[in-house]
Amino acid sequence: MNQILPLKRTVLAVALGALSYSAYAADISDDVIRIGFITDMSGVYADYDGPAGAEAIRMAIEDAGGEINGKKIELLTADHQNKADIASARAREWFDQNKVDVLIGGTNSAANLAMSAVAAEKKKVFITSGAGASALTNEQCTPYTVQYTYSTNALASGTGDAVVKDGGKKWFFVTTDYTFGHALENETSKVVKAAGGDVVGSVRVPLGANDFSSFILQAQSSGANILGMANAGGDFVNAVKAASDFGVNQTMNLAGLTVFLMDIHSLGLDVTQGMYFTVPWYWNISDEASKWSDRFEEKVKRKPSYIQAGDYSAVTAYLNAVKETGTDDADAIMKWLKSNTINDMFVKNGKVRADGRMMNDMVLLQVKKPGDSKGAWDYVNQIAVIPAEQVYGTLEESTCKLTKEGA
Repeated sequence: MNQILPLKRTVLAVALGALSYSAYAADISDDVIRIGFITDMSGVYADYDGPAGAEAIRMAIEDAGGEINGKKIELLTADHQNKADIASARAREWFDQNKVDVLIGGTNSAANLAMSAVAAEKKKVFITSGAGASALTNEQCTPYTVQYTYSTNALASGTGDAVVKDGGKKWFFVTTDYTFGHALENETSKVVKAAGGDVVGSVRVPLGANDFSSFILQAQSSGANILGMANAGGDFVNAVKAASDFGVNQTMNLAGLTVFLMDIHSLGLDVTQGMYFTVPWYWNISDEASKWSDRFEEKVKRKPSYIQAGDYSAVTAYLNAVKETGTDDADAIMKWLKSNTINDMFVKNGKVRADGRMMNDMVLLQVKKPGDSKGAWDYVNQIAVIPAEQVYGTLEESTCKLTKEGA
């Protein structure tokens, strides 16, 4: 008799847990689970997310069996062209006309902030994998937004602190002139100054600029010993090429603040060797990650970026939430995401905080010397794992209104 009672209590607890989710809504709306994916499909960030990011999402759908409880999973994709108005208009159209249940946001912070606002208005789940602006989980947070993969303050914390401790005291920034670049420069500047360094200047560069000559010359004459690259994608690659052409990398050390392994692949180890940068994930960080990356490479003929890995993980987490709750109701899904630990090839013991921040560790890397590489994509040494709490700050430090409401 004593052995039966605990079992009854366990069954009752599970049943009550299920009821707490099903109280929001029953079953799947429209009998289809629709995922929308809006990112840069053709511009400066397309290689880091883009069509290959959509392929990563298809892998997540495939791994989920293509359906949940007999309900088909569909994927819609669109190019926001790095324009916030296009992103918000497409998001609104999909929610209103196409009955999209969850929107996955790719690269470009301005576009993602616009999509987040529309999703909140429509009370739909929005998960961003490719946007770094910390505002998404601070002053512009919403009850329906999750910032999944990284943030500007996380990248700044890892790289900025490490470089200053290594002697890089005087910084000059080359900054992409929009929300993401501004946030990256501001966050890194705070870390640099807190570590005892100094920022001697910066220059703003239009998104997608082809000629970096004048900007690099300003950096060269600044007297700084660190050139902070507050940019990403094609802008980062073009800036590094210009720095190399002018010999700046002989007199200043480069600090990449949003660097992808494909950037190193494109630029080569001769140009990038010794560079520090911080990432949430890389293709062979674990055996599980390596196996997944091999599958990805079979489809797209190269290794994945951490944003593409984040796309896969975010969609997998969403689909697990649908399966466990039995509904695609946004409130039930958000409750599940903020109540459960997420473990997969991208994140270990990941938790979504009240402010919508996915708490995943970051990794500080350093680019290998050419002679130390064993082949293609073997480009980095792992220097340190930086705990999520250290790079994202505490919940008490968040300016998100949800943390004050106890959400």
